Amino acid sequence: MPIWLTPIGAGYPDLLQKFAIYGIFAIGFNILFGLTGYLSFGHAAFLGVGSYTAVWTFKLLGMNAIPAVLMSIVFAGLFALAIGYVSLRRAGIYFSILTLAFAQMSYNLAYSVLTPITNGETGLRVLNSDPRLFDRLFGRAEPQGVLLADVFGIELTGYQGFYFCAIILIVAFFISVRIFRSPFGMMLKAVKSNQNRMNYTGLNTRPYTLAAFIISGMYAGLAGALLAVTDPLAGAERMQWTASGEVVLMTILGGAGTLLGPFLGAALIKYFENIFSAFNDNTLHSFFSFLPDGLENFLVSVTSLFVGEGWHLTLGVLFMLIVIFLPGGIMEGIRRLGTLFSRNGGGGAETSKAGAVPAPAE
Repeated sequence: MPIWLTPIGAGYPDLLQKFAIYGIFAIGFNILFGLTGYLSFGHAAFLGVGSYTAVWTFKLLGMNAIPAVLMSIVFAGLFALAIGYVSLRRAGIYFSILTLAFAQMSYNLAYSVLTPITNGETGLRVLNSDPRLFDRLFGRAEPQGVLLADVFGIELTGYQGFYFCAIILIVAFFISVRIFRSPFGMMLKAVKSNQNRMNYTGLNTRPYTLAAFIISGMYAGLAGALLAVTDPLAGAERMQWTASGEVVLMTILGGAGTLLGPFLGAALIKYFENIFSAFNDNTLHSFFSFLPDGLENFLVSVTSLFVGEGWHLTLGVLFMLIVIFLPGGIMEGIRRLGTLFSRNGGGGAETSKAGAVPAPAE
């Protein structure tokens, strides 16, 4: 990776993988929330279903990532169909509460009820004793160490794992663009604008919202599969309500209803989580070491509240500022800067034209 990208995590392939994976998660959530206005607090359930399906595919078929990804998308879509069919009978806050309830039910089932399938709080992982039918059928050599996902022999760890996730991110983003600009996407925007008026005209909007919910759930399942691909382990914690709330923050921070905003929001939150949370008192003391001891200790004591274990406080302050001053998220800020620079450039050109004196006629 280019050295100039090091400050934003290019030296950490695991962090880059999270940028891509949670970017997919947020892009899929934006198809539901950004286009239809339906706020779901249950998308972590589809993330968990995708992870569990991928790990079971590894255990039964083999460590090739492609079948695991495809199976996860299918099962997450079916699960989204079941939940969406019930939840979309209501709208507004009632829809949000229903999705949250389903997500918590799924978490509790995975944590303590369906332990033969999910392995409970320990989590589900791939073992050397698993069948892995395709691996044994094609005479693949038995690995000596930890079992890792691969694509036709290329292990998906480090930068290889990031490149795999990045390719899928590009494809997922392209599909999202096509959905946004299609007649189906325009219909979803109309649902967000005024669903009651559409119902009064005799148009049944529920099939459109259900389709958006299923597509969004499939994106979440894809993200869950990639989490299992980069780390072949699935745990119930991925289905907690906090994961659902996190993707909401990602989408709002970046800009709900925009194409690139959710990815930027996901990258920002994961950057804060992995970089700012790594700061400790020793790091801060070395950063402020050029100051007098009293001032250094004071700044370290204040700054430590916002980094390390307190990085959530920084994220909360940032979220509050963006919601107050940039309701459209990061993308609105980018648009404002673009407008400002275009005005300054246009103003300079107009001034030069106005200030030009015509040459006298001969």
